[in-house]
Amino acid sequence: MPAEATPAPPAQTAAARVPRRVKLGPAAPVRSHDELKRQMARRLVATHPEESYESRAPQVLLAVPVLQIELQADGSVRRVIVLREPHQARETVQMAIDAVRRAAPFGSVQALKQPWVFTESFLFDYDKRFKPRTLE
Repeated sequence: MPAEATPAPPAQTAAARVPRRVKLGPAAPVRSHDELKRQMARRLVATHPEESYESRAPQVLLAVPVLQIELQADGSVRRVIVLREPHQARETVQMAIDAVRRAAPFGSVQALKQPWVFTESFLFDYDKRFKPRTLE
């Protein structure tokens, strides 16, 4: 009598797959607002290697949420305000907010003049991977 074949487990869909995230060490202190913004953008990409991209952004993007990020003196996130919500793929707004919170803290900003507030645009491609515009 032939053995019955055991069905293979269903392949994980992209939505069910949990992306790999990297826990980064402490961020270096920064000396300027521009340096802070570049360090933040690099930490966002480094923390989310499967959810971000570093290549040139495609000409046609899925969504571009824009966030205003306010930091505490230690570089942790005090508040995130949505300045622009895309008309499609609205879930990318929460994806961007979550990415910011996971990548923090961004290094002590005590040496910088207040306010410790800056704006970042997230360039989402059609695979729902993001790139901070600062790195473009």
